[in-house]
Amino acid sequence: MKFICYPKCTTCKKAQNWLDSKGIEYSLRNIKEENPTYEELKEWYGKSGLPLKKFFNTSGMLYRSMNLKDKLDDMTDEEKLRLLAGDGMLVKRPIIVTDDKVLVGFKEPEWEKLLS
Repeated sequence: MKFICYPKCTTCKKAQNWLDSKGIEYSLRNIKEENPTYEELKEWYGKSGLPLKKFFNTSGMLYRSMNLKDKLDDMTDEEKLRLLAGDGMLVKRPIIVTDDKVLVGFKEPEWEKLLS
């Protein structure tokens, strides 16, 4: 299982502590140092069952400075995926990737259901 996070993010720290407290093994990946590729994001999007908009870090400074709130609705999925692949700070985190599931953001009940 992959745990993709930004180490300075408080939500990511909370999620990592939760994983550790449950004794769940994972490989850690820093999203700022190793940005998800277009191909990875496309695969994760498919596995997640979520709208692509949920993969955007809407509270991030980069999202706001690019005024994406007003632009996303007019973009194709490919354009959104390419944008996300361009900078890890645009991607909502943490992300959990298993063989058949992807969780975006830390919602403890969802994680409990998938990982326990």
